[in-house]
Amino acid sequence: MLPDVWTLYRRMLFSRRFEEAVHRLWDAGLISAEMHLSMGEEGIVAGVLDHLQPGDALALDHRGTAPLLMHGIDPERLLRECLGQEDGLCNGWGGHMHLFSREHLAASSGIVGASGPAAVGFALAAQHLRPGHLAVAFFGEGAVNQGMLMESFNLAVAWKLPVVFVCKDNGWAIYTPRERAISTPLIDRAAGFGLHTTSVDGRDVTAVWEAARDAQTRAREGRGPSFLHARCVHLEGHLLGDPLVRAVRQPLREIAPVFGPMLRAVTRRQGAPVRQRLGPLREVGTRGNRLVSSQRASDDDPLVWTRKQLTGESDRLSTLEAEVTAQVNDIVARVQPE
Repeated sequence: MLPDVWTLYRRMLFSRRFEEAVHRLWDAGLISAEMHLSMGEEGIVAGVLDHLQPGDALALDHRGTAPLLMHGIDPERLLRECLGQEDGLCNGWGGHMHLFSREHLAASSGIVGASGPAAVGFALAAQHLRPGHLAVAFFGEGAVNQGMLMESFNLAVAWKLPVVFVCKDNGWAIYTPRERAISTPLIDRAAGFGLHTTSVDGRDVTAVWEAARDAQTRAREGRGPSFLHARCVHLEGHLLGDPLVRAVRQPLREIAPVFGPMLRAVTRRQGAPVRQRLGPLREVGTRGNRLVSSQRASDDDPLVWTRKQLTGESDRLSTLEAEVTAQVNDIVARVQPE
């Protein structure tokens, strides 16, 4: 059995266009507080969720937009929630990070690593109440250092729970490179708990689809939990308005206002030697350049990867893209405050 790439691309594109609209609303000041988008993760989400069945559960991290959309949440209610409107998914109280739908057995949390315990709870309920069903947990590689997530791995294996742990690894825990905070390969760490492990390129939705199919089949057949490690890139940094990304993309605009105070701090007579003070500044610049350079290549965009498979039917592709764009524009027009 092969995946329907057209359906997967439609879901990925709808999520991207939806989040692009959220981006514009956030830029216009209509969405308050932070905004973490799923741009760059769409291939992972689409490949995993394509196998879910009614009665399966979803435990999400702070990037819940794409999974919720692809899991069947009403996009209009989700957008209203981001805008803080009373008729939003959670009556305007959840924002974009703390969301819940009883109907869809889906919950998200801004607490790093919290999707692990939630998924274990969902999976335990499925094991006793809904045999043949499962739970999926999404989280970033930075969450793997959290004790509650490691405890979730342990319990899932000990109790042979039907759960799939999906690690979306972009190589950064906010601004900390993976190698500075994680001492062992993530696959090895997960295998140490007894999890069945698979590593896949998250840009390739077909590869993710195949790996997720195998992991979910194991769970449904009562053969225990799995750990799916998927590499990806966050196309907008950690969050919208990411200061490190802004500083690298627009150095004159972002750095000029703080250059004077920085220069005075470095050249003060008191304190550490000048060379030592320059170290953190160089480190910030190096990390910023590395972070932004990893986002520039279109080859890192899962939509670009998937679209290349469909260009042989250009008319069908153009029609699909126009339909998705119009659908999202209609939603925004109905929801956006006047």
